[in-house]
Amino acid sequence: MVSPPPGAAAAAAPARLCVGPGPRPLMGSQGHPGPPGNCGPGEGEGGDARKLQEGRVARGKRRKGKGKGKAGAGQGGRGSGAEGNPGPQKAKEAAGLGAEAGASAGPGEEGEGCGSVEERERRIVRGDAGSAGAGKEARGRGDGKKEEWRVRPGRREDARPGRAQGRGGQAWGCIAGAGAAGEAMAAATEEEAAAREPAGRPAAGPALLRLPEELLLLICSYLDMPALGRLAQVCRWLRRFTSCDLLWRRIARASLNSGFTRLGTDLMANVPVKERVKVSQNWRLGRCREGILLKWRCSQMPWMQLEGDSLYISQANFILAYQFRPDGASLNRRPLGVFAGHDEDVCHFVLANSHIISAGGDGKIGVHKIHSTFTVKYSAHEQEVNCVDCRGGIIVSGSRDRTAKVWPLASGRLGQCLHTIQTEDRVWSIAISPLLSGQLMMHLGSDFPPGAGVLDVMYESPSTLLSCGYDTYVRYWDLRASVRKCVMEWEEPHDSTLYCLQTDGNHLLATGSSYYGVVRLWDRRQRACLHAFPLTSTPLSSPVYCLRFTTKHLYAALSYNLHVLDFQNP
Repeated sequence: MVSPPPGAAAAAAPARLCVGPGPRPLMGSQGHPGPPGNCGPGEGEGGDARKLQEGRVARGKRRKGKGKGKAGAGQGGRGSGAEGNPGPQKAKEAAGLGAEAGASAGPGEEGEGCGSVEERERRIVRGDAGSAGAGKEARGRGDGKKEEWRVRPGRREDARPGRAQGRGGQAWGCIAGAGAAGEAMAAATEEEAAAREPAGRPAAGPALLRLPEELLLLICSYLDMPALGRLAQVCRWLRRFTSCDLLWRRIARASLNSGFTRLGTDLMANVPVKERVKVSQNWRLGRCREGILLKWRCSQMPWMQLEGDSLYISQANFILAYQFRPDGASLNRRPLGVFAGHDEDVCHFVLANSHIISAGGDGKIGVHKIHSTFTVKYSAHEQEVNCVDCRGGIIVSGSRDRTAKVWPLASGRLGQCLHTIQTEDRVWSIAISPLLSGQLMMHLGSDFPPGAGVLDVMYESPSTLLSCGYDTYVRYWDLRASVRKCVMEWEEPHDSTLYCLQTDGNHLLATGSSYYGVVRLWDRRQRACLHAFPLTSTPLSSPVYCLRFTTKHLYAALSYNLHVLDFQNP
């Protein structure tokens, strides 16, 4: 839109507030739009563009009558609309914009409004030289929301948002403010997304970072745990790189209870090795939180087994199955299943092939299917059955009647004794060799004092096993070296009977004592006890009848309670 010469302002009719479609930018001869805010045709326009503009002028004349009597909601400078009144809120906004723009207008432009439709059409067609002052006149106009909407689609791509050229100068300012806020929000969103995504290798930095990953893995494999921790603090890429399981595997194999056996087998491949090494430090330092999972009203001699996220524990003549909660340090109070069948207390039981094989004080063996109600029990010994084991479809039981018997697990042959082994004393514990020989191969030891019975025994491999018992020692046997003498032994410091033991298959050893519910942790590379945890006080002194542990928790069954030591969240 082009303003009249300064001299014509005094002779012009009173400004009228008018509503009509704003002029659209015209395309020049090269296809570029004219300057924003200039309502006249741009320089160098072709004939087609001029004809197009003349058609628009003609359509504007036909719509002239419709514009009378209507006030623009957002238009008006310092003069008020002659044909109508704007709404209260929009009138205030228009007045504010007009006052602000009028202050920046030059002399003679003060109080000038939109102008009539006829005058605007004449200016567009004439394209006089007064168009150069259109930018100044536009500052004195209050453009409403409709005109602002019209100005935005017509702006040039290369125009600067801060420039107020021609009509819609205020709208340009609004767009610029909104664009700056939008760019800031976009930048913040990009930063958050970059923080969530794995960092790429730095483009610049020390020569170490530009090495191939295979070579860098080899170099970092010689670092110890503190050095890897410091290297992870350099940058995000190195933090991700140093979390690789290959770098922590060697450290984990030398740590306590990290899920690796002595032969290097990974028993917990689904858990990152670095996380296991972190928890392993709590085992080494004895940092844990003690809790009680279950309580009993009367004294028991419980036995328990772990399988996945379930815990199986015997109470009197029942075996109950509980499910762990996700933290592993608590149980769902309602049992998943209850397995019965014995007339007296359950002395021992094992899990094998989706079955529970139990030994009872009634001299019977019970076979229960875990996921059904199938239960079979049969008489096995003349006295109570103290222990039982099952491997490869074979059941072996031991009793106070000084015999050990071999039974099949096949459903059609349950209760048929395959072999009976006569012993010199009561049988307290049994473990089947992974070789599944089924025969008496040898006697371990020769210089035991009277009454030094073995209360728990377990195989680590076909040629190595551990034992503990009344003589207060834990012994490590290697059948390849000697069957008469153990290769290593650890003595209980307080001369207490050792009821049970458990190992991680590598360096950690845990034992349960007969007094005060003491659980001891041993590092098999040392002679002395690593840590001791008394779980009961003097009035409620109880043996630890059974214990089991995972890489995060240790569970100990006593006469009245089932205790847990949480090493993940000490």
